[in-house]
Amino acid sequence: MFGTGVKDRNAIDIDKQVNKILRGLGNPSPPLRLADVRELLRLDLGYYSATDTGLLRETVSRLMVAGKQVLARPSILWDAIRKRDLKALYVPDRKRILLDSDLPKLKQRWGEAHEISHSVLPWHQSFMHGDPNQTLSMSCEIEIESEANFAAGRLLFFGDRFKEELWSGNISIPRIKELAGDYGNTITSTLWRAIEVCDSPTFGMVSQHPHYISADKPTIRYFVVSRSFKERFSAIGSESVFKAISQHCTHRKAGPLANEEVVVTDDNGLRHRYLIECFSNRYDVLTLGTCLGVVSKKVSVGNGK
Repeated sequence: MFGTGVKDRNAIDIDKQVNKILRGLGNPSPPLRLADVRELLRLDLGYYSATDTGLLRETVSRLMVAGKQVLARPSILWDAIRKRDLKALYVPDRKRILLDSDLPKLKQRWGEAHEISHSVLPWHQSFMHGDPNQTLSMSCEIEIESEANFAAGRLLFFGDRFKEELWSGNISIPRIKELAGDYGNTITSTLWRAIEVCDSPTFGMVSQHPHYISADKPTIRYFVVSRSFKERFSAIGSESVFKAISQHCTHRKAGPLANEEVVVTDDNGLRHRYLIECFSNRYDVLTLGTCLGVVSKKVSVGNGK
């Protein structure tokens, strides 16, 4: 149930906040209308452009009187947006969410849900208001961002409803694409949520195409594993998975790239059959690894065939 990097007790409190929002909206059906969420929480929404210096300066100037934090350091928003390459942020004194208008619409949706999450988690407020005891801690910032991501996922995917629908059939890339459309979210965020709620040892990766590597961006963007995978396959890391998919992906630049069985050894030396699916959306390659079961001792499996 709980997201990676989030303490169980905090995840329980996050779910309480998410369920409160969904109840306040009358328990709607997917996809979630974030405009309704903002109206319920009385949040404002604005836009800026990280590539439009004039608009960015104008946005910052309008917020200089938002509160003590901004008034004391008029350049704080400018620094945050430009130097940290922020795509979304929450200004608590104005109860205002700001989104980078250059982001694709579905990515704006995730950014908005992330900032909504900051606004409703009570223990995030001292951090958002610039409490020096909080902002000095890098580990605290990482933890808070993980919690906001988890809360955004629970909100956009309607708590446990997504898990119930996911497990009503086989977990696969086509199924994840279908659910992404149903919930109005990106395939990448849907892949992440699917692995997060899996009880079985499952992994996923968002990476460059193994046959078309560009040196100006990370080869592997995300590597996410279910809790049971982390517990049973702790020696399997992102590099070994990327090496494996490199051997099976076609040179096609978009669409399905691989659907192959491989053998993966767990921490106890047991060998497991895994189905590796890879799909390219032209920007990233999404990989899903699902466990099919333990390799029978009576069956000889060589070279993953």
